[in-house]
Amino acid sequence: MPRSRHTRTAALSALVALLLSAATACGDAGELQGAGPTEAAASPDKLWPKLTPASRPAYEIGEVNRKVVKGVTVPGGDIRDVSPVVVVRKEMAESRGDYEGEHAQYRETGLLMAQCGVGAGHGRCPVLRPYYRDLTGDGRPELTLGFRLLPGRTTAVRVYTVEKNRLVQVMSWDDAISGVELAGRSVIIRSPSEVAGYEYRLQWTWDADQKAMLLTHDEMLRTGPRKKTPRPSPSRSASPSLSPSPSASASTP
Repeated sequence: MPRSRHTRTAALSALVALLLSAATACGDAGELQGAGPTEAAASPDKLWPKLTPASRPAYEIGEVNRKVVKGVTVPGGDIRDVSPVVVVRKEMAESRGDYEGEHAQYRETGLLMAQCGVGAGHGRCPVLRPYYRDLTGDGRPELTLGFRLLPGRTTAVRVYTVEKNRLVQVMSWDDAISGVELAGRSVIIRSPSEVAGYEYRLQWTWDADQKAMLLTHDEMLRTGPRKKTPRPSPSRSASPSLSPSPSASASTP
């Protein structure tokens, strides 16, 4: 619970009195006071210096996600004229087996698309409310849309821009989503982690050279309260066998 104005004022008065008392006891308050010894700077340890650097990736991760959406044109160049429901239907048509049929992975999403007659973000339509924000810096808005992949808890997040009256997808991600944010030229997605008290935070940022949103940050961050670490007993802490070896400490990132 936040402290009240009265409590903060009383605490501030007590702090001022304490500082004045300390200044009187020490004599000249204008003299410089030592802050104690400074820790020596440590440079990072470079591991395996004789290892030959790789020249190309071992796996195809798909860092650049960019493709023209076939069958959707934007004659006036205004992306707001594009129906998000139509865009999702086009994507589903390319992977029809995932949405149609008794054993389709996202069969429920395919069935619920019939509820999108009013538009995205209404009723049981799996297409969520669209958002428009200039993510490329060209002064025109991009389209950020999401749709639920049912059954399950996965949400698809997509970003589209317009180039020469063509709709171009510049970012794509499917995940269990706990939050999505637009900040500057970036899309930030927060997802739950299997580690209690932590979450994943992934950030895509517009790259003018690749003309796509690139995954620029991939982090695991603490969200819950920090758990107290039990204090080791004197017998355990004094045991020389538990002290880290030089090789173990060097391998710690």
